[in-house]
Amino acid sequence: MKELHSETATLAMGCFWGPEALFGSLPGVVRTRTGYAGGTLADPTYRRIGDHTETIEVEFDPAVLTYEEILRIFWNNHNPININGYKGRQYQSMLLYRSPGQREAIQRVLEELRASGKEEPATEIHPFTIFYPAEEKHQKYYLKRHPDAVGKLLGLYSSISDMDRSTLAARLNGLAKGYTNRSGIVEEVKRWPLPERERERIIGRVKEIRW
Repeated sequence: MKELHSETATLAMGCFWGPEALFGSLPGVVRTRTGYAGGTLADPTYRRIGDHTETIEVEFDPAVLTYEEILRIFWNNHNPININGYKGRQYQSMLLYRSPGQREAIQRVLEELRASGKEEPATEIHPFTIFYPAEEKHQKYYLKRHPDAVGKLLGLYSSISDMDRSTLAARLNGLAKGYTNRSGIVEEVKRWPLPERERERIIGRVKEIRW
């Protein structure tokens, strides 16, 4: 797809597999990836996460999906006090803002929550510093549970890494988790700014996948 003017949201809301699938399913999201952030340990890993938190990066087109909309989805889809029964820094609710504009948007949406009578969310809010990508097996986790889907996609991309960074993999990861459906993805691909032949090739692969 052609280059877009995009922004990046960095957030944490429990185990990073589900949030990556949730946000990856949304039109306007360009790509997603899981990783570790918010702590001080250099070069963390899943087995050596230290004081970091499981985090996702969401690259998005603000002309289609705004940061404020992302924040509303964020707070409407997890309980910051007790995330799916998990406790501890690894699963902390967190927002890492990347600009003064993002910080202001967070405050606006928090004001919306207060005005609606909702309890103040126990979400840590900090300036972004560094993001460490997670290991390959933690990228597009739900998609990779379907070998036929991965095999079909590797006919479109030169490597697993290229596939993981694609918009199509983000959508199909969301589909594998149940956040979207195949017909919605097909209709969206029809509007992607690609040559018609390339769109038809992608749609053909999507329709061929056995879930």
